[in-house]
Amino acid sequence: MPKISNWIGKRHVLYAIVTCIALVIPFLKFNNAHLFLLSFDKKQLHLFFTKFDAQELYLMPFVFIFLFLFIFFLTTLGGRVWCGWSCPQTIFRVIYRDLIQTKILGIYQSTKNKQKEASSGVKVAIGVIIWAFFAFIAACNFLWFFVPPEDFFAYMQNPGEHKLLLGITVGVTAWLIFDVCFLAEKFCVYICPYARIQSVMFDNDTIQVIYDEERGGKIYENGEKLWKKPNIEGAQCTGCEACVRICPTHIDIRKGMQLDCINCLECVDACSKTMSALKLPSLISWTSENALLTKSKVKFARFRTVAYCVALLIVATALGIMSSKKENMLLNINRPSELYKITDSKKIENHYTFLFQNIDKNDHEYYFDVSDPSIKIVKPSTPVKIKGGAKHRIIVTLESDYKEADAPHPIVIHAYANDDKEKIKVDRNTIFVYPKSK
Repeated sequence: MPKISNWIGKRHVLYAIVTCIALVIPFLKFNNAHLFLLSFDKKQLHLFFTKFDAQELYLMPFVFIFLFLFIFFLTTLGGRVWCGWSCPQTIFRVIYRDLIQTKILGIYQSTKNKQKEASSGVKVAIGVIIWAFFAFIAACNFLWFFVPPEDFFAYMQNPGEHKLLLGITVGVTAWLIFDVCFLAEKFCVYICPYARIQSVMFDNDTIQVIYDEERGGKIYENGEKLWKKPNIEGAQCTGCEACVRICPTHIDIRKGMQLDCINCLECVDACSKTMSALKLPSLISWTSENALLTKSKVKFARFRTVAYCVALLIVATALGIMSSKKENMLLNINRPSELYKITDSKKIENHYTFLFQNIDKNDHEYYFDVSDPSIKIVKPSTPVKIKGGAKHRIIVTLESDYKEADAPHPIVIHAYANDDKEKIKVDRNTIFVYPKSK
């Protein structure tokens, strides 16, 4: 007797794992750095317990490229597997519709029929209120990836001083209430851009939820439904339409591949239960078109998937190399509009604005030297002490003997921390300007 599939149970286990991971990641810290944090407040990126300042956000394009390539890879391999198995929208709808409305409040008799709409009433209002609590937690969890929890809770103790953060939290909560309680799966069907682009990434080996028309019989032709139960000799579809009733996006999978399908596989479980009573395997399965036609296994290793794997490896390697070159101090050098100054003693002075930033947690004293020995440092004459994580702006004056030149003279500023010259150091290119030759 064919085994009854339980994809729903597996999805719920994965939902719990994904939810726990999302809740825990913002709290993971090591050496005062988070596993992942994109802080707009402090203008920092934390990645794998390493801090990157705003001036080091050259890593962000690599992070986004990796994420987009990974999504493309997953879509080519498993269709909309993200939508059905990890998307917050889907998880939230399961919590609201299946847990709160059905299991707790009993608005629906079971989770096997998702085509009925809940009528307005006290229970529906209570369900919205219960979900509002979960929506608030989800909104806070979302913001913890941008405002670390330790700062978030401190800010929330004085909401009057942090009205923007409070407003965003309330706004995200309100959106989640409207989205999950009222917009529902219409978001997946009409709003989510992923559904619009997924079809161009599919091929005949992409895993999809597919109805076996050869075994079950044709139900639709040119988009028109022929009958509830196929009147074809040998057709195994019983016309029970359990697969239709259980679909959260309100489609009939027997019609063929549709953009509305989110690969939740609930129709597979429904058909599996019906067909097992007839000692037959499910007419709906999670497979590819080629595998279904040839009665073979899904071909995972193919040109497109291998190409994506190679691209992901290249981007991950580039990200690793770039992050390993992280500087332990930052220095920006700017020049004023005045190109040079001739002193009374016939010396040439150039002025600069140095912006030092100590991105280490410890205090350090910083100083610098110039690559050209003929150029001397007039100001500052002593090292600059900067506290851990702080910035300091200083005016720097460099001096050289008088001479004329047709072009600016390139120089290199070598800046360092006096107590750790080998580790905390940077080089910056700039110019020293002399009067032009007559």
